[in-house]
Amino acid sequence: MAHAKKIKAAIIGSGNIGTDLLKKIQRSDGPIECVAFVGIDPDSDGLRKAAEMGVPVTHEGVEGLLRMPEMTDIKIVFDATCAGAHRANSEALAPHGVCMMDLTPAAIGPFVVPVVNLDALRDVSNVNMVTCGGQATIPIVAAISKVAPVHYGEIVASISSRSAGPGTRANIDEFTETTSRAIEIVGGAKKGKAIIVINPAEPPLIMRDTVFTLTDNANQDEIRAAVADMVAQVQSYVPGYRLKQQVQFEVIGDNNPVNLPEIGLKSGLKTTVFLEVEGAGDYLPNYAGNLDIMTAAALATAERIAIKRLLA
Repeated sequence: MAHAKKIKAAIIGSGNIGTDLLKKIQRSDGPIECVAFVGIDPDSDGLRKAAEMGVPVTHEGVEGLLRMPEMTDIKIVFDATCAGAHRANSEALAPHGVCMMDLTPAAIGPFVVPVVNLDALRDVSNVNMVTCGGQATIPIVAAISKVAPVHYGEIVASISSRSAGPGTRANIDEFTETTSRAIEIVGGAKKGKAIIVINPAEPPLIMRDTVFTLTDNANQDEIRAAVADMVAQVQSYVPGYRLKQQVQFEVIGDNNPVNLPEIGLKSGLKTTVFLEVEGAGDYLPNYAGNLDIMTAAALATAERIAIKRLLA
């Protein structure tokens, strides 16, 4: 349903993520309208494409955004730069009362995975979209944790090297730290661990994610159902998100111990979930599901915030 009233937004970051996000906003009939597109490279493809779409642009970063006449009406700012730049951008924009949608691992504001914890947040001025691996896997950890306590959750995100730009590569440490914390805080695991694999294979491979959890003994059918329901919820905004194969289970006991002494689990259940994330192909290739899920999750979050709070 198209919204007659729109919330005005800006995007900082004219690289792959920012440009893909702009294309998603432009084709959406939701309540967000992008009225400013911000970069630091005047020759970037993103700034050129935004200008072709009729979106006002600046190549002077956040300082240029603050000088744009559109800034007066902007309520939401998407930051698709890097962790260090986001800290500076957030500080510069704080006096202007905007809601920051952080697509970097800076984690200034609370972690948000829209299908898991968005509805529990109230009046936050900066929300962090965790990481691509977090957006893909934390919903599964959260689904399993509704069935049985998750003592340990580990995720492995494998992405094509072609979809790992300078920002992704510069933030590898932040990726693992931020995702590990979010597995615990949002996913509900007592202990979380994240691993990222940048795969140089040619032709490029679609994003793959593997989720391992260790829980108390639990009903396997209930876990399967919870995972299937969560996959369907994520598909509402990331159509290319899917199970790669059936959920797998392995009973833990004396004959099959867990070599994780810090967990202290003597018996229980190991659950393994294999996922695939194919991008929508808005600006990025279809194999770049890691970038697509970030922009899709950020837009879904911003639209729900706009409808529930800003348009109330």
